[in-house]
Amino acid sequence: MTQTNFPQRQIRALYNEHTLRVYQAYSHAIADSALAHQTFVSPPFKRERMTWIKPSFLWMMYRAGWGEKDDGQRRILAIDITHEGFAWALAHSCPSHPEPGMSADEWEELKRRSPVRIQWDPERDLHLNPLDYRAIQMGLSGEAVERYVGEWIRGIEDVTSEARGIHGLVRENRLLEARSALPNEQPYSG
Repeated sequence: MTQTNFPQRQIRALYNEHTLRVYQAYSHAIADSALAHQTFVSPPFKRERMTWIKPSFLWMMYRAGWGEKDDGQRRILAIDITHEGFAWALAHSCPSHPEPGMSADEWEELKRRSPVRIQWDPERDLHLNPLDYRAIQMGLSGEAVERYVGEWIRGIEDVTSEARGIHGLVRENRLLEARSALPNEQPYSG
């Protein structure tokens, strides 16, 4: 896979006819609770905070340092959510930063009406270096968090050992094996 195969901004994800997979990294306490309940339960999960979901496995590995960055991101969870939930999040989103020329009042009003923030960050390669195209991440707050934990989630899986296995292959320069172990993320059109 080369950097030029993808448009600058395109949602790519592992999905099937029922669900789309997103990733999050959490502490042991939050991960254990989420796995036991197959959703996020408060406590230890904090519904009042913005929670960021990422369809890109490698972007999640960059953010969490393969699950080794800090104690709050030790466990990598794969969360399967409904297509309807993902579509709702997109439809009720705004960019994470104001558009050029937008007044402070316009920006505050847009954020007030939008419980989801969209951010496009450089996609990552196996060495977690930035690529020349972007991966989406979505920050859920308020109503979006309630819908996420109460309606959208269809399953949660701990993929920490898979992530660390891929990282081990990368460290050993076994890049073809590492690449073949990655989730098969495809362009997503909804």
